Amino acid sequence: MTYWGVSAMSHDAALAVYQNDKIVYASHGERYSRIKNDQNLHAEQISEALQYGRPERVFFYENTTKKKTRQARSGQYRLLFKESPSTYMKKLGVDVPVTMFDHHYSHAAYGYYSSGLYQETCDVLVIDSIGEFETISVWRGRHGKLHKAWSQDYPHSVGLWYSAMTQRLGLKPQEHEYILMGMAALGDPGRFYQTIRDDFFECLPGHNNPEVRFRENLHRGCLWWRRDLVNVQDYVDIAAAVQKIYEEIFVGILSWMSKITESDQVAIVGGCALNCVANTLAYNFYERVWIPPNPGDAGSSIGAIMAALEKPVVVHDAYLGTEINGEYPFQDVLQDLEGRGISAVASGPAEFGPRALGHRSILADPRLLGIKDQVNKIKQREEFRPFAPMILREHAARYFHLPRTDFDAPYMQYAIPCISPQLYPGITHIDGTSRVQTVDRCHGNVRTLLERWYERTGCPMLLNTSLNIKGEPLVNTREDAERWSVVHGLAVRTAK
Repeated sequence: MTYWGVSAMSHDAALAVYQNDKIVYASHGERYSRIKNDQNLHAEQISEALQYGRPERVFFYENTTKKKTRQARSGQYRLLFKESPSTYMKKLGVDVPVTMFDHHYSHAAYGYYSSGLYQETCDVLVIDSIGEFETISVWRGRHGKLHKAWSQDYPHSVGLWYSAMTQRLGLKPQEHEYILMGMAALGDPGRFYQTIRDDFFECLPGHNNPEVRFRENLHRGCLWWRRDLVNVQDYVDIAAAVQKIYEEIFVGILSWMSKITESDQVAIVGGCALNCVANTLAYNFYERVWIPPNPGDAGSSIGAIMAALEKPVVVHDAYLGTEINGEYPFQDVLQDLEGRGISAVASGPAEFGPRALGHRSILADPRLLGIKDQVNKIKQREEFRPFAPMILREHAARYFHLPRTDFDAPYMQYAIPCISPQLYPGITHIDGTSRVQTVDRCHGNVRTLLERWYERTGCPMLLNTSLNIKGEPLVNTREDAERWSVVHGLAVRTAK
């Protein structure tokens, strides 16, 4: 049987294909249109999915009927005329039954059923901007079933607040939140901490209460707030305070969750689960923490399938998208790295999720002074922006202060202190942390590349960042890679 999971019509559209008890394909709409966070699926994407056969049914990641009720109550009348998921899919040539699932349930199902913990007890935290009504929800996974323990509704939304503050700093909401997170390390969190708490919050969560209550509905932003704060130092200090308060909220909810359950394991999903600085704090409350490779709305294309089946579905890795066929270009990449210290690669199936994991990556020698500036210049990003290391898993404890001896982070979900940041300036942020990607023996060509690099240099890691420029989706096809090489002056090594 073949089922499709779909996330679309809002932002970051995605399509996943389930067949023979596993996910065989998953991709982002933006990779085809080249429009960042595109809300639509595209003909080429549909065509790739149809290579696995026509679906018997489509599972949609949210309940648009409930969502329109909330939109009507909040005065978003123009959104009430949006077409239904069934009509949307018919326009794409897919005329099959469509079943909708609640937004937070799709998130929770993705977290729980992809975790490997479904036969044990596992808590699940969903935290994002907004679903139909819910903005935070807590779930208990027991014996293969999910049960909602608590939830909080719109307009009290941590995700909307974080996006509103992103916009207040002159950044693009629903896209540049990760820039705010990176800016935070440059600022003084104490300067505006109390002001932001007093101006925006009625209460924050703690050991005995998970609620977050806001003084304002921030769905339309907060450009009205403190218009006198306009210089660079103001902005980085605001970012630092926002990140500190978000971490306090995150810790408060987890503290309450761990108190009311007997589980020592948690899955974290929703757009806010991309806050890698905060994510590491979950290890203060749980022995095992699982964050899937695509915890935002796009990942709920897989989550909707899991919600429908109510069982684990095999997802071997995050390499699920468009295939660039041929052999991985090991020799070309290694020659580039040993020569100029930087290379780019596009080979194999594209990553499903916001992180490049070695199939659509810019790679560099993390030991080189100035390499971070060089890569930021190529990517047209702000100079302060950090880069991630990918490292052979068995070597990670020698280079990073891991939260657990068996720590594994294949999808760059945690910021970890670097033991010797001065030796690896390319992958260490100003706060001394790195967003680590551990590479195990199951990771195929990327593992082989790192092993060969280690044999040649004695360094078990490489700087790894996405093959794109700021505001542009990852390279998807061979043609994209060839065009990128010409436009940006760095030859992309493609599969041969």
